[in-house]
Amino acid sequence: MKVELRKKFRFEAAHRLPKMPEGHKCRRLHGHSFSVEIAVEGECDPDLDILIDYADISLAFKPILEILDHNYLNEIEGLENPTSENIAAWIWQKLKPVLPHLKEIIIEETCTSRCVYRGE
Repeated sequence: MKVELRKKFRFEAAHRLPKMPEGHKCRRLHGHSFSVEIAVEGECDPDLDILIDYADISLAFKPILEILDHNYLNEIEGLENPTSENIAAWIWQKLKPVLPHLKEIIIEETCTSRCVYRGE
């Protein structure tokens, strides 16, 4: 049986988008209550009837979450321009080796703005 599982996480962080034009509000230092949704997809283990334990998704994401939460994203290597797009791709690169069934990363920086990344 093929399934898709999704698990959501939250973190607080500050950032600025240095490549935005002068005067753009996102070029200034500001913060968000970010939401990250991790989606995995694949065939269930026939003995367990699950694809992966939700706790294993949490365990895989925990070291990444610790890097992001309550930090200034621009100071994290690889996130010097921490757009939602770049954050999603950065998380994908870190998570894909430990979650081979990874299908999608969704980053929400506000309740109305989100980015969906499906890897390369």
